Amino acid sequence: MTAESAVEARWAELSDMDRSTLRVAWTEAFDNTPPHFLSMTFMRKALIWHVQCRRFGGLSPDVKRAFDSASAGKTMRNTPAAIRPGTQLVREWNGRRYQVDVSDDGYVMNGERFKSLSAIALHITGTSWSGPRFFGLKSKSGGVA
Repeated sequence: MTAESAVEARWAELSDMDRSTLRVAWTEAFDNTPPHFLSMTFMRKALIWHVQCRRFGGLSPDVKRAFDSASAGKTMRNTPAAIRPGTQLVREWNGRRYQVDVSDDGYVMNGERFKSLSAIALHITGTSWSGPRFFGLKSKSGGVA
């Protein structure tokens, strides 16, 4: 049985469960009893999400951090959009012009491959920099420039 069909089968099972059976399934999945005010629809959705996370993996660390920040009332920092392959980044540093080509598997400068913009910024300046900030993709405060 594929992971997708297993999730579909579990969804069908959950759709046929009454409230008391859903509460038992919740307790088995989350190791505690659900609050009494939860609707059956919500319990089904939470239980199927739990199955999907177990089968396909959960939230990425970045998404978890964003949720933690939002739930703590903190404002979330803007991050630059992904830079598409084929993009050229240009930066002048100490009177010299540097051009970086974005490829599918990293970055290329003067025929040399780099895994990150920060590695290129280190190569150019000799000190640790945030690569996106060095190339003007982020402002000093961390937001998108």
